[in-house]
Amino acid sequence: MLGEPTPDRHEVGAARRRKEDARLVTGRTQWTDNIQLPGMLHVAFLRSPMAHARITGVDTSAARSMPGVIAAFSGRDFAGEQGTLPCAWPVTEDIVIPDHPPMAVDEVRYAGEAVACVVATDRYKASDALEAIEIDYEPLPPVLDMTEALKDGGPKVHEAGNRAYTWKYAEGDIDAAFRDAPVVIERTFVQQRLIPTAMEPRAVVAQTDGDHFTLHSATQIPHILRIMLAQVTGIPEHKLRVVAPDVGGGFGSKLQVTAEEVLLLLLTRRLGKPVKWTESRSEGNLTVHHGRDQLQRVSLAADADGRLRGMRVDLLADMGAYLMLVTPGIPILGAFMYNGIYKMDAYDFTCTGVFTTKMPTDAYRGAGRPEATFAVERLMDELAAELSLDPIEVRRRNWITHEEFPYTTIAGLTYDSGNYEAATDRALALFGYDKLRAEQVDRRDRGDPVQLGIGVSTFTEMCGLAPSRVLGSLSYGAGGWEHASVRMLPTGRVEVVTGASPHGQGHETAWSQIVADALGVPFEDVSVLHGDTAISHKGMDTYGSRSLAVGGVAVVQACEKVKEKARHIAAHLLEASADDVEFDGGRFKVRGTDAGKTIQEIALAAFAAHDLPDGVEPSLDSDATFDPENFSFPHGTHLCAIEVDTETGATKIRSYVAVDDVGKVVNPLIVEGQVHGGLAQGIAQALFEEAVYDAEGNLLTTTMADYLVPSAADLPDFVTERTETPATSNPLGVKGVGEAGTIASTPAVVNAIVDALRPYGVNDVPMPCTPERVWRALQGGTS
Repeated sequence: MLGEPTPDRHEVGAARRRKEDARLVTGRTQWTDNIQLPGMLHVAFLRSPMAHARITGVDTSAARSMPGVIAAFSGRDFAGEQGTLPCAWPVTEDIVIPDHPPMAVDEVRYAGEAVACVVATDRYKASDALEAIEIDYEPLPPVLDMTEALKDGGPKVHEAGNRAYTWKYAEGDIDAAFRDAPVVIERTFVQQRLIPTAMEPRAVVAQTDGDHFTLHSATQIPHILRIMLAQVTGIPEHKLRVVAPDVGGGFGSKLQVTAEEVLLLLLTRRLGKPVKWTESRSEGNLTVHHGRDQLQRVSLAADADGRLRGMRVDLLADMGAYLMLVTPGIPILGAFMYNGIYKMDAYDFTCTGVFTTKMPTDAYRGAGRPEATFAVERLMDELAAELSLDPIEVRRRNWITHEEFPYTTIAGLTYDSGNYEAATDRALALFGYDKLRAEQVDRRDRGDPVQLGIGVSTFTEMCGLAPSRVLGSLSYGAGGWEHASVRMLPTGRVEVVTGASPHGQGHETAWSQIVADALGVPFEDVSVLHGDTAISHKGMDTYGSRSLAVGGVAVVQACEKVKEKARHIAAHLLEASADDVEFDGGRFKVRGTDAGKTIQEIALAAFAAHDLPDGVEPSLDSDATFDPENFSFPHGTHLCAIEVDTETGATKIRSYVAVDDVGKVVNPLIVEGQVHGGLAQGIAQALFEEAVYDAEGNLLTTTMADYLVPSAADLPDFVTERTETPATSNPLGVKGVGEAGTIASTPAVVNAIVDALRPYGVNDVPMPCTPERVWRALQGGTS
């Protein structure tokens, strides 16, 4: 039986429980590590224990003789066919892009780099056999500090040197902006290195059938991966299928072409057997690309009343040992957001990418925009303190007002819509701002050892990573469009094929809601297919908060084409002119009459093809590809109250309010989940997480005991609400939401901590703001 349409109910905007959750949360689904194939072998990788060394000898013979071992290989065994891992974003013409072999051949450049592998009948035998492989290393000096790496005469990561590129952007007269400025704020901030920690570790299964290959991978980018793997391995693209089954989280860490994906394809080609690799959590900490790791030297010039004049940014970005898929472009994304929501006369940005002997960095939730937002929001609080102004007031004096949209910023982006006043006013009311400020004064007056700090973050971000022409102007190696197909089945149900590949975002539910409204069919009668290049043959995948604003709009456009095809068939069956046929709530009607047919009836008539207009094909199925002309710009105001124990350095978030504007909302429950998850990751950077290397370049934070990821017990209850200014860059009016919480929350938390400590002479605490670091700041103060 077909589900009953509900013409009076709009699905878009409804708080639908996610239809995919039943299988995801109970584990009744297909993760990559669940895949079992006849004759499948297991792969384990031996990884370098040294950050920098020449490989002078490899002996795998003992490993090959161990029980259950089928084969063992060194990098030299694959030197002629493994190629180099791709970098798709050469941000400058003179950028240095070193060869990046999936398995090291002559030299290792970070601890954890693969140097050999074992193939065995189970994963434990493969892992045990790694201990029998003998590798001889000639140690080389590690390169760990970016500033030292750029000095002449020091050790080099690559023969070409340690500078990957220098990228500049400037607008306005920056010298005039700073010349004789009544107020100049200068700060240096460290964006510590982070390790993405998805719920599902990476896993890869590769198999061959003659000259055809299938790769299953826990990846965010099956379509991009297919193209890149074809180029690296030489396997023709049309003979390579990539499948991303249900994927348990990505956050950018699975936006990658990894060494393991390339090597497993080469192994299955060489051995003729299916092969599987699943990383351990410690292995993942070593070899999942890392995030952030930037040194920000920033300065702000302002008038005596707090009006901004100009901003300088001098950025060092740690690339790690190699440039991975989009490594060099990540800090460049932030270049357009250091101005935030504020007006100013001049802006000067310089970014230098630096090679070090560490795991390469790449996209991590927010990808360049959290770093930029942190810098500008910290500076706005510093400016407020310098002028003895309330942090909210100094922002009001500088932000773009709602009457000024669309507004082209000093960084060259055109913000299409927004209302910072509305979001801030609502956040202040929910937070009880004035009451908390009064309590803060009282605690200071009483000398309370537990001080109260209030942090502000009024932010925007560029997301819906798309416009192909813009990406092309930034030398990005691909476009930003997205593809969708909508198929009307003979029984009246609908299949949607999307190029946006989910890893926890709820695409199946949101797309079903969009289609239910667009076609007037029941929500339950829509299914969504994704993640398999043999089913979804076109797509640009999921990252940069682009799925809904780009992929969702492609679905809408495909639905419009379905309705247009159906309208002509309906007109024929109703013996009317197509111009007189209207569509409403799933039904085609002749204007001014009750005569009509449902879209399901039209689908069946098209399938039967007994009575179609001349020249009309018997199908309603339609495709669409959407390439927006602009990014989308969600915004919001986040407020954080933190209690800081000045005797121990302990901090406790007392309350947190987030009012976000993500345009039109398709599903409030999904939005809430995205905001909550984003807040957890942003707060984690502020208070908990840091990848630490020792002086020899060894990663010390390889386990969950060493790398601190907060649990629910470590986080407060969040108060969240929304304002709504629809985007004008897409017909749905939607903006991205997946990264907003991460981008906004880190500066809100750190601003709150610094606000609590200002009476003690402290104007910064390095992240993560652990109790020890807060205590040390209190002992010495900063100025």
